[in-house]
Amino acid sequence: MAKATKKQALGRGLSALLKETSVDINSATDKNADKLVGSIVEIELNNIDVNPFQPRTYFDEEALSELANSIKQLGVIQPITVRKLEGNKFQLVSGERRYRASRLIGNTTVPAYIRIANDQEMLEMALVENIQRKNLDPIEVALSYQRLIDEIQLTQEQLSVRVGKKRSTVTNYLRLLKLDPIIQTGMRDGFISMGHGRALISIDTNENQLNIYTKIVKDKLSVRQTEELVQNLKEGNTSRKKKQETPNFVKDSIQDLNLFFGHKVAISANAKGKGKMTIPFSSEADFNRIKNLLK
Repeated sequence: MAKATKKQALGRGLSALLKETSVDINSATDKNADKLVGSIVEIELNNIDVNPFQPRTYFDEEALSELANSIKQLGVIQPITVRKLEGNKFQLVSGERRYRASRLIGNTTVPAYIRIANDQEMLEMALVENIQRKNLDPIEVALSYQRLIDEIQLTQEQLSVRVGKKRSTVTNYLRLLKLDPIIQTGMRDGFISMGHGRALISIDTNENQLNIYTKIVKDKLSVRQTEELVQNLKEGNTSRKKKQETPNFVKDSIQDLNLFFGHKVAISANAKGKGKMTIPFSSEADFNRIKNLLK
């Protein structure tokens, strides 16, 4: 009981402090900052601005409705996090789903943990907090990683430490952003998995990426089947590339050799001039004829 009384007293003190609009707390050294920052207090929803750095762009309406019903029954179990702005204004750091769901059921206040942060810290907190969620699609995670690298000026190594992931994991996500935008959208919409995307990354041209992506969706290929398809494509490209790199001295001689042996001679050679020549024959007599030509 004493604990409840203490909580109510604390609440009244914070509420009074929040109403002192002449007192702007913008840093930990400002007057009364120690009384406000780090506290959990009911804040009017109308005094909270959404986070402009929010990496999540899509909120599932059905899931939001389910959360709203839960809040209606049990209240907001985990407070949202906000940063202090001027006067009585605050800005969301994390918890936009709880904020939206509270508005949806007509609540006028929401419990919030208050902290102070500049724009860079806001972006970093919002991105890292969202990255930890399990329901982000791979492209959302990749875009969040890229924003941290670009806007917070982090290396991939530093980023891996911040988000608690292996460096290789961070790299694999970032590589997804090299995919054609249509494929990225397909991954966000759930038509293909991250495994499919990773297989497609090794394809050089967007045209070939899209051709295989279309086949994956149409034929419902597994990741393993996709990897085999990509490998076959790469091997085919390599064979064609080698053929195109046949040295000129070989190309210039093929016709003469065909006439000399009386057969179409097969020659393969690399750019350095190393290769092999195959001479076909149709019978024992033909073989002996070719052998005599070589004497």
